[in-house]
Amino acid sequence: MKKNKLLSFAIISVSLLFATSSCTNLDENMYSRISSENFYNNRDEVVSAVLRPYTHARAWAAATGQNGCWRLNEYSADQIAWPTKGRHGYDGGDWIRLHYHTWNIRENTIGNTWRLMFWGMGLCTDAANRIAALDPERMGITQEEKDQFVAEMKVFRAYHYLRLMDLFGNIPVVTEIGTPVSPPTVQRTEVFKFIEKELLDNVDKLPLLSSANNGRVTRAAGYAMLAELYINAEVWSGTQRYDDCIKACDYILQNKVGSQTGVLALDQDIKTPFCNTNSTTSNENLFVLAYDYQGSINKCGWNGDFYHFAQKYIYGGASNGNNGGVVIPSAYNNFDAKDLRKSTWMLIGPQYYYDNPTKSVLGTEEYKDKPLVFVNYIYRASEGKTESTMYNGEENSGARFNKYQPGPSTDPHYWSNDWALYRLTEIKYFKAEALIRKNAGNATQEAVDLVNECRIRDFSSDDWAQYRYTTSTLTLDELINDRAREFIFEGKRRTDLIRFGKFVSANWWDHTASNDKNLEIFPIPYSQLASNPNLKQNPGYPSE
Repeated sequence: MKKNKLLSFAIISVSLLFATSSCTNLDENMYSRISSENFYNNRDEVVSAVLRPYTHARAWAAATGQNGCWRLNEYSADQIAWPTKGRHGYDGGDWIRLHYHTWNIRENTIGNTWRLMFWGMGLCTDAANRIAALDPERMGITQEEKDQFVAEMKVFRAYHYLRLMDLFGNIPVVTEIGTPVSPPTVQRTEVFKFIEKELLDNVDKLPLLSSANNGRVTRAAGYAMLAELYINAEVWSGTQRYDDCIKACDYILQNKVGSQTGVLALDQDIKTPFCNTNSTTSNENLFVLAYDYQGSINKCGWNGDFYHFAQKYIYGGASNGNNGGVVIPSAYNNFDAKDLRKSTWMLIGPQYYYDNPTKSVLGTEEYKDKPLVFVNYIYRASEGKTESTMYNGEENSGARFNKYQPGPSTDPHYWSNDWALYRLTEIKYFKAEALIRKNAGNATQEAVDLVNECRIRDFSSDDWAQYRYTTSTLTLDELINDRAREFIFEGKRRTDLIRFGKFVSANWWDHTASNDKNLEIFPIPYSQLASNPNLKQNPGYPSE
C-alpha cells in the first residue's frame, strides 16, 4: 500500500478556496472569500494549502490529456505526433500546427497552458505568503516547519517559472497576489535571475527526499531544478553556466539530497522508474507527480492521449483512449533493434488480449474486426496509399506509448504510477553534457562513464560491449540522440532540441525546418494580451 500520497490527505476545504480559474491577474475574488483569519487554523489546514499546487500540477506537467506544458514540449518536437487518423484526430488542426510550427496567438493548446501554469504559480504564492505572515503557534506548527513550508512553496513556484520561461521566454513575475493588478512583461534574462535567486535562497531549507515526502519539492527536486536551469543557461540567459550545472549535479550525485527508498541509485531495471509501485521501488526518482489510485479517484491519465480505442484489452484494464499520440517512424528507428528501451517502452506489431495471449485484439476503424497491428509507418495502407503526412494516419499508425504500464485492473497497485519529473539518470546526462561542452564538444572519460552507467541497463550483457560509448563515439550529436531514446515520452524533447540548436533548423518526418529563431518560444496568448495591457508580445508574433 502506498504511503504519504498527496490525495491521502483531505484537501476539500482548500479546494473550495482555489476552485476558480486564474491568470496573470491574480487578484481573484476567491482570495477575499476565505482569508487567513478563517483558514490556516491548524496543521491540517496548512498542509492542505501546501498540497494544493501539487494536485493542480497534474493538469499541466504530465501527459494527462490536457493542454499543458507536456503537450507543447512533445507534439512540437521530433518524436511524438498526433496525426489525423481517418475520421479521428483532426481536432481543429491543433496537433498539425504544433508539428508544423505554424501555431498562432489564439491557440487553446498555448492559452490553456499559460492559464494553468500561472494558476498553479498563484497557488504557490498564496500559500507561501500567508504561511510566512502567520505565527507558527497559531497554525499548530513549529518554526522549522513554517520555514520549510514557505521554502517549499517558493521552490515549487520557481519550478512553475522555469517551465513558463522555457515555453514563453518573457513573462510577468508576480510574488504578491493582486500586486500589481496588471503585471508587466519581464525579459527572460531577468526571469532567469529571479528563478536562480529563489532556488539558491531556499533549496537548503528544504528537507531531504524520503518516503514521507514522496511527490513534494525536497532538496533533491531543488538541486535538479538548478541543474536544469544551468545546463540551459546559455539559451535562457545568454551566458554559459556549465560549472554551476556540474556543481548542482555533484550535490545530488554525492548523495546529499536523500532518496524516497533510502538508497539513491540508478534503477537496474528500466521499467522500475515508471512502474505502478515506483513510489516505493524506484531508487532514482527525484521529483514526481504522486498518484495513489487505490486511495483516491485520481490516476495519471496518459491514456487520453495515447491509448487506442481498444487498448484496455491489451492491458487487462478498464480505460481506452483517444488513439492520439504515436511515435514518429524516424524516432522509432533511432533505437537499435537490440536496445531494450525499444522493445520495453513502445508497443509495435500484433496486439493480444492480456488474459489470452493467443486472442487478437481487433481494430475498430480502418481495420474493424481485423487483428490490430501497430506499424512503424503513418499512411493510409488500407487504401493502398503511401503518402505519409500529419493528415494520412490510420488507427494502427505508429509505435505506441508503453513506458508507463498501469498493470491489469486486478493488480493491487493498478494505475498508481507516479509520473517522474526528474530522475537521477537525467542528472548524470546533464553533468556529462556540461563536461563535453566545457571540453569544446569533446567527450571526457568522466562524461562517457556517466552515460555508460545509465546505458548499460539498456542492453543485454552479451551485447553491451558493442554499444558501450567511448570518448570518440560520444559526440554531442550522439548525446542528443541518446537523450531522445532515454527520455522519450517524458516531456523534455523540445527543450533539448532548442539547447542543441535543432528545434527550428532540423527536418523530421512531416516537418520542414523554419530556421526562425522566434519559434523557439511560444507567443503570449491573445486572451492574456487582451486582459493585461502591460504584457508585450514576443518577437515575431502579432498582438491581434
